[in-house]
Amino acid sequence: MALNQQAPRLGEVIRKNFPALSDPNLLAQISEAGRLLSFAAGEVIMNYGSYIKMVPLVIEGSIKVMREGDDGEELLLYYLNAGEVCSMSFACCMSEKKSGIKTIAEDHTTLIGIPIQYVDQWMHEFPAWRNFVMLSYDNRIKEMVKTIDSIAFNKMDQRLLDYLRKKAKANNSQVISVTHQEIAYDMNASRETVSRLLKQLEASGSLILGRNKIELRDDF
Repeated sequence: MALNQQAPRLGEVIRKNFPALSDPNLLAQISEAGRLLSFAAGEVIMNYGSYIKMVPLVIEGSIKVMREGDDGEELLLYYLNAGEVCSMSFACCMSEKKSGIKTIAEDHTTLIGIPIQYVDQWMHEFPAWRNFVMLSYDNRIKEMVKTIDSIAFNKMDQRLLDYLRKKAKANNSQVISVTHQEIAYDMNASRETVSRLLKQLEASGSLILGRNKIELRDDF
């Protein structure tokens, strides 16, 4: 993790990426309290069991959010992209619970970290912040329901298609740098199953497999 000492004014960054937080007084508070942080691809931002010390507002890059089961296996829940915030961190902050998720920088990621002491305070002081938090919860619940539906009702090939689309969106590229084992790990599936399904998708013309990368068709 690196603190960007040459950061532009936070107010301008927030206004550009989070227009819902454009209240001048709120912008001034965030600019004073927030920290502009950067993380390298693959760097763990928050781990299981840690107390959350900040709420991240993503302004560049993307973050992978993982959940660990009782058996120690992990599952990809969703990605946080630029202009989004991790709603689960709000809940942990306000209830002072340890984190039940792990967040990892998918690629080079820059975010504004809001110290937890301000999260609840601003809920009472700024309607714009309160509405932003509630809308973030609503969007994340919808994303979680999609994930649950995918696991419960979709076949593995459809789950793989959904995974590739989300990863391509998170990386803003049709070419994804990933191994079959990494996909299997994210999806809590076997590598053999993933490899077989990827070969089927390649045969159907949906993608091109390379060494540790997958190129999706433009119409995929």
